[in-house]
Amino acid sequence: MTNKIRIMLVDDHAVVRSGLGAFLSVNPDLELVGEAENGEQAVVRANLLKPDVILMDLMMPVMDGVAATQAIKKQNPQIQIVALTSFQEDELVQNALKAGAVGYLMKNVTARELAAAIKAAKEGKMTLSPEAAQALVRANQQAEETETLTEREIEVLKLMVDGLNNAEIAERLVISLSTVKYHISNILMKLGVDNRVSAVSLALQRKLV
Repeated sequence: MTNKIRIMLVDDHAVVRSGLGAFLSVNPDLELVGEAENGEQAVVRANLLKPDVILMDLMMPVMDGVAATQAIKKQNPQIQIVALTSFQEDELVQNALKAGAVGYLMKNVTARELAAAIKAAKEGKMTLSPEAAQALVRANQQAEETETLTEREIEVLKLMVDGLNNAEIAERLVISLSTVKYHISNILMKLGVDNRVSAVSLALQRKLV
């Protein structure tokens, strides 16, 4: 018996799976045990194959990688999943890690870095690309800024979410129009957005009100 790390590849592009398979075949510590071309297939095959580590693409048809990661981790918490993607949007990074991924790498990663990340994942250790790490830093900074909203600003934000305009907010809170504008200006600055539509969208997304 060998101690090879058993790996499953999930990507909707055959050429990507082929390239990763070639990389795995020349690494004596790693063994390719299966492939899937979408998230739905990945969930089924993860149950059957019980790999140690899954390299998971995120943008796929049928079921995306975030949903697949969540489903696999729910059924097989011992399987470690590394997101391997071309996308570095902050929200995607956060969603993949929330779903249970133990790593987030870009597809331009070197063979040595990928091998190291797979071995780290097998031990339950996280590996993040610089882009993913920066996305998490930004998310934490935004969260800290959000916490500094005053009670009055939260009241104003809630009324913005409810669709009230400045005059209606002023009337509801019995404050002047200029005070409402001042609060909204502070809210936009603290949330890091430049208009009230973005502020409302962020408030709903983060459940701030």
